[in-house]
Amino acid sequence: MKLNHLRRAGVATISVLALSVSLAACGDDGDDKGSSSSGKSDSMSDTGADAGAQTFGDGCAQVPTSGAGSFDGMVKDPVATAASNNPLLKTLVSAVGAVDGLGDTLNGAEALTVFAPYDGAFAEIPSDDLNALVEGGMKDGQKSTLYKILAHHVLGENDDESAVTGDHDTLAGDSLTIEGTPEDGMTVSDGTVTANVLCGNIPTANATVYVIDKVLTGVK
Repeated sequence: MKLNHLRRAGVATISVLALSVSLAACGDDGDDKGSSSSGKSDSMSDTGADAGAQTFGDGCAQVPTSGAGSFDGMVKDPVATAASNNPLLKTLVSAVGAVDGLGDTLNGAEALTVFAPYDGAFAEIPSDDLNALVEGGMKDGQKSTLYKILAHHVLGENDDESAVTGDHDTLAGDSLTIEGTPEDGMTVSDGTVTANVLCGNIPTANATVYVIDKVLTGVK
């Protein structure tokens, strides 16, 4: 499944990199659809109750306990909008906003799993390189290197912790290997970079999010 097959227009924000893209319109279409797949039920999205109970990882302590950026808040929104409210994912949201239409493409998908690098992961990339990626994304959209990197972090299925381990195809056309358990630690690898899951099994209206500590480049 390709992201352009899920395409809907969208906007996020680029404030972290001081580029002027507005966040306000990200996925605000009033049609937030819950979804289910082999690893997740609709009940959490429908109720929004105790969404944090199923999450795991030390990084979950950094998520707000109330408001739109909390677990109970994020479960009510589609994934791009939910991520925009999470304080760990500001740079990722900025990168998504650089690719025209990608925010609502993600919001409009029926079922996704997103491995979301936290801000510290992007901080490991030299600022000139990161700015060049963002500028390329703004210029070339879904033909850009930035788009390929972002798509490399997304699966076209909604997998909770019971279904996410193993090898999975990404929306960039390559694959990731997920290993481990919530109790002992979970990793995500593209064969070149291996990232640790900092906070996993975060439910949104149409996706499950795993916050990770590395940017997976997709380069082998």
